[in-house]
Amino acid sequence: MKKKFLALLMGTSLVLAACGGGAATDKNKDTGTAGETTTAGAGDAQKLYDQKCSSCHGGDLSGGVGPALDKAGSHLSKEDIEGIIASGKGAMPAGLLKGDEATQVADWLASKK
Repeated sequence: MKKKFLALLMGTSLVLAACGGGAATDKNKDTGTAGETTTAGAGDAQKLYDQKCSSCHGGDLSGGVGPALDKAGSHLSKEDIEGIIASGKGAMPAGLLKGDEATQVADWLASKK
């Protein structure tokens, strides 16, 4: 019985060790040339949306937990969208995107009509 338990414990330890052990990485960052670090979505609003917004608003902007955004620009201006990103609305938390990232995504969503 002890041998079986020990074998199970060792096997579990090996499986867990194989799953982890890598260096922790920030999925929101890419390494640029010459080792410089830039945000993954710098200049790419859709990537930022996919990373921060699509879990609630849908990968295709069709909605889910949050409202559909496929026609957001038809009734909201870029400034309105940027204000919602900054302040939140309903169950949406404030500040998921900040600064240039918020501006890029707001501009991209405002073009969806």
